[in-house]
Amino acid sequence: MISLLALALTSACATPSPGFLSVPRQDVVVGGTRFAVFRRGNEAEVIRLDTLPRAELAAIPDRMVRAAEQATGCTPIAHSFRAVGGSNSAVARVNLRCG
Repeated sequence: MISLLALALTSACATPSPGFLSVPRQDVVVGGTRFAVFRRGNEAEVIRLDTLPRAELAAIPDRMVRAAEQATGCTPIAHSFRAVGGSNSAVARVNLRCG
């Protein structure tokens, strides 16, 4: 029972980094994966909400960039994707061209 409660609490957790706390959250689904996206100016923080098998992790950076685009309506700047906390992190930032 306790492990089920822990899973429920962590799977819904999507608290952004301190610099993104005051911006609204937008949830999107890309390629069957759920993301929470927070936009601050010309930058988005994207949080993967789903747990995925290791074999699917290679597709996540592209999905995160597309999630930022879908949620903000802005164009992601090429090669601006950067994982926060390591290459397999569930959190990343993307620079955007908005206008």
